[in-house]
Amino acid sequence: MTAKENSLPKTNQFSELKELIAESEQGLKKRITALIEQVGAGLYEREEVIAIAFLGVVSGQNTFFFGPPGTAKSLISRRLATAFSEPAYFEHLMSRFTTPEEVFGPVSIKELKEDRYIRKTNGYLPTADFAFLDEIWKSSPAILNTLLTLINEHIFKNGENVEDVPLKGLIAASNEVPAENQGLEALYDRFVVRLVVPPVSETANFKALISSKPSESKPQVDKNLLVQYDELDGWKSDIHDVAISDSCMQIIQLIREELGNQFEELGVYVSDRRWQRAVYFMKASAFFNGRKSTSHSDAILLKYCLWTTPENRESVDQLVLNAIKSSGIASAVDIAALDLKKEELDKEIEKELYHSQDVYKTVKLVGNKQYFKCTARFRNSQSYYRDDKDIQCFIPYKEFKSQEKHRPVDQSGNPLRNMTVGFKSQGSCEISHEEYRDKHTFTPTVLFHKGDKKEEVNERLIKSLLGSIGDLRGQLRKALKDIEGEFSQYKQYLNSPFINSTDVEVAVSGIKDQIDEIKLRIQDCERLESLCRQ
Repeated sequence: MTAKENSLPKTNQFSELKELIAESEQGLKKRITALIEQVGAGLYEREEVIAIAFLGVVSGQNTFFFGPPGTAKSLISRRLATAFSEPAYFEHLMSRFTTPEEVFGPVSIKELKEDRYIRKTNGYLPTADFAFLDEIWKSSPAILNTLLTLINEHIFKNGENVEDVPLKGLIAASNEVPAENQGLEALYDRFVVRLVVPPVSETANFKALISSKPSESKPQVDKNLLVQYDELDGWKSDIHDVAISDSCMQIIQLIREELGNQFEELGVYVSDRRWQRAVYFMKASAFFNGRKSTSHSDAILLKYCLWTTPENRESVDQLVLNAIKSSGIASAVDIAALDLKKEELDKEIEKELYHSQDVYKTVKLVGNKQYFKCTARFRNSQSYYRDDKDIQCFIPYKEFKSQEKHRPVDQSGNPLRNMTVGFKSQGSCEISHEEYRDKHTFTPTVLFHKGDKKEEVNERLIKSLLGSIGDLRGQLRKALKDIEGEFSQYKQYLNSPFINSTDVEVAVSGIKDQIDEIKLRIQDCERLESLCRQ
């Protein structure tokens, strides 16, 4: 059973997407799109990274940049901070020699004289709105443990004081993922968004890159586009109100199931916490696209949330895209149940109207048992004179195609002791007689071949079957009409500033395939009708 056939209870249909989108919501999408374009101006092949990382920041998700040195990871982080009004920004290159003072602030000498261990956090990570930590996994355990508490609870324990941390977006970077069994799994799990930042690949872009001046950390951004902190808090609350569509829920279930099936191969474990935050990330995409529920294009973002190592990243990407393509649009008609009904009708038609196996010409003898009637002719090859002998015998039908030798019987059902019968795999048999060297070959006569229509069929049964087929076809046509209607309105909602057009096309092609498959089901109903009417 495919995902398209595995219908779920319909609570949030794509018809919700047809609702009129408020003017402010349309304006928000345009504003976000323009803001992303201005933040990324002058950077080559970084549009997707900037867009998705920006979505991570405005939805409160921590982001991990994976890539070699010199690929503008820190520059992207600085630029993202410029999308906000008056950002307090902190960044640091981490190493095993980095001290807590460099990240969380120096200890106050004045407070220390008063026997209080207080850090001066102003200008350091505990007071930053946005932060970038390069080569994060090289940090000391003391720093990483404090960091885990800071990003998890948004508090910093400063001596006896517990300070609220205003951190809205944390981006970490490295050219490696944390090694296993180093106690870093919990911290790595907090980085929900994981983006690869590779070197520039296109020749034209590379030429432009090396020919141009270094990119500025602070691009020209329209002040009217800047994100204000009060509206950011409002957005995060509103994102929770976005519904998860039935199709997206189906996609999530497919991905989760497939990750479980391929755990031995991929080794990808997704915690409940990360699933929750990844789905919130999807809902954020829907919100900033002005939608009340998630769409297939939002589900594409899961491929940036679920991979764990460079080795399984591409496999996870493909797994997510396959789930999206196979899901189609959730229909109010239970396609899976209709498929089961069609299969049952097909079997009933074959059973009641057609011979399921070859029917042979037989006779019944003692005990109402079936036998093949055969007149076996034997010739004595040692005699000069023609000495043919015809012997009537009956071969038990139950021994048909048996590989073991057995004896035929006479008309009274008594075994003929001087004769043996052995069937060949093709269905014919050889009859031997002890007094003759020659063997007689006998092939049972076929009255009806497998697949031939039965001669006498109840007309009432045929009428009933035709009625069931007509009802089935009607429901399939309704499903087709509903899905085609949804799709015509739905395509325009798939485009998103956070998703590239190639990935969006995967969702479109999957829905087109779903429509084609329903049309094939309708054609198959016509085949069933013709079988009844032949």
